[in-house]
Amino acid sequence: MKFNRLKPKILFTIDAIIVFVTCYIIYYLIPRCEIQQSEFGFHVFLSHIFVIIFSTALSQFIMKSYKNIWKYAEYLEYIKFMLGVILGFLIYFLTNYFLFSKKTSAIFSIASCSVSILLMLLVRFLYKKYRTKLFNMTRNKLPIAIIGAGGAGVLLFNEILYNKSTNYSVRCFIDDDPDKIGKKIRNIMVYGPIDCFNDIIKEISVSEVIVAIPSLTEQRKKEILEIVTKADVKVKILQDLISILQNGSNLLSSVRDFKIEELIGRQSASFDESEIKSYLNQKTIMVTGGGGSIGSELCRQIAKSNPKRLIIIDNYENNAYDIQQELCAEYKDSLNLSVEIASVQDKEKIDILFEKYRPEIIFHAAAHKHVPFMEDCTDEAIKNNIFGTYHTVHAAHRYHAKKFVLISTDKAVNPTSMMGASKRVCEMIVQSMKEVSATSYVTVRFGNVLGSNGSVIPLFKRQIQQGGPVTITDKRAYRYFMTISEAAQLVLRACTMNSHSETYVLDMGQPINILTLAENLIRLMGYIPYTEIPIVEIGMRPGEKLYEELLMHNDDLSETENAKIFIEKHHTISQEEIETILEKLRKALETKDMEKIKEALMEAVPTFQKNS
Repeated sequence: MKFNRLKPKILFTIDAIIVFVTCYIIYYLIPRCEIQQSEFGFHVFLSHIFVIIFSTALSQFIMKSYKNIWKYAEYLEYIKFMLGVILGFLIYFLTNYFLFSKKTSAIFSIASCSVSILLMLLVRFLYKKYRTKLFNMTRNKLPIAIIGAGGAGVLLFNEILYNKSTNYSVRCFIDDDPDKIGKKIRNIMVYGPIDCFNDIIKEISVSEVIVAIPSLTEQRKKEILEIVTKADVKVKILQDLISILQNGSNLLSSVRDFKIEELIGRQSASFDESEIKSYLNQKTIMVTGGGGSIGSELCRQIAKSNPKRLIIIDNYENNAYDIQQELCAEYKDSLNLSVEIASVQDKEKIDILFEKYRPEIIFHAAAHKHVPFMEDCTDEAIKNNIFGTYHTVHAAHRYHAKKFVLISTDKAVNPTSMMGASKRVCEMIVQSMKEVSATSYVTVRFGNVLGSNGSVIPLFKRQIQQGGPVTITDKRAYRYFMTISEAAQLVLRACTMNSHSETYVLDMGQPINILTLAENLIRLMGYIPYTEIPIVEIGMRPGEKLYEELLMHNDDLSETENAKIFIEKHHTISQEEIETILEKLRKALETKDMEKIKEALMEAVPTFQKNS
């Protein structure tokens, strides 16, 4: 640190010596300066030198040249420096012309200025080269490629070049711009296009790739990801420049691993938060299953909207405790929060809670959702999912709630599993309330939620961390995916819509192949599929589909005011039909015979499809 403070003084001393030696050589050794040594004594020469050094130092002070960190200097710093030297010699030239009785020639000033600039620049260039070479010699660097030779990529390269703490060495740029391909940036070659990545790195060995194109669309990001992950390299990405500026961080610290949701390959759906906040503001809101993945995210989003009261209901105390502590820590006394440990299967307890809190809006996220478990425990799916929903739906009606929102799943569409069938009956219960209750009932249906409890991504990540194998059901299987935030926002946005007994569906883009997802995730975590982490196909589990569906019928779809949300048209189901279904399910449960229970549930859902 002390040496760093001395650097400007050392550089000034070197510049002064350069000026002195240059002027001395030009004056005494070049006869064309037209000054006779006998007429121009050494003491007079020293006074000229003193003025030159003082004037150049003054001009450099004006230009703030000695405050530059020259190992990071670019052309602008060098131009300002040269202008400073020229200004200094111009000051001397004027002083020489008007104040000195014995004058030097214009040739002397021009020659001295030119040579001094060249020598000063040479000192700075040599220093910069020395620092770069010394840094590269003192550490073993990780060879990397930067995808993107634009502004962000070059800035990142500069930071890698001069950052003492980095362990990277940039071997090449890769870009799609034909005007850049084949040229060099600071002696680093630009290759391309990006689609030829795998051919390029066969010639240039790299261990890691950083994607530094902040303007990428989600689709192009996914395409590049699929290209580069076919090679045996780790892939990172530079986050968008706006986030970097907002966080006040440097580029290198903003390089991160790919997020799991970026494997979706589409722009995340977002909704008007102001409208959501306005609708939920000062409302008494209840969330059943509020400690689960979707339920807890709903609670986080609702808490931002200044509700009159937020009531969390969950039968698992650990989850309920976690979200309670999180919200209390963030909002303290500004959030009127109540947490109740209860099961939606308990009709009397649900009535007590509705009587106690009188919720205006209910988000019903409580459900058993694991497909294989519900195949073996179908009675629990019926009791918790179906009867739990029935109790909550009718409690909302009896206590005059304004809105009831059911969280459903794509597995309820033409179900092949007991869990999917139970959720389809839940949808039917909600549909049966149309024109029966003053309460507005809606269903929100979406696909798999990335990162939620029990979802495939946490399972894959855990298997990868344990060294594999990664297990997939079938390499032909496809699934729809969305983020937890998307799911919660979809639910909240659907809640604000003016509707009654509708089923809302999110445009989730194209489904994703599970095998491709597993391969990409392995590569993103720095491993090689099949070589370092094996992938094993274990076969479809009971009740699972190869292809999930979001709609009962593709043509039964109408648009809403939001381009990402659609309404599925469906036939009205009467209360009598629902009561008949529930009575048959009650009788089946009384038998304790799992086969009879399954048969009753399949009979309750006309669209149920048995796996062959």
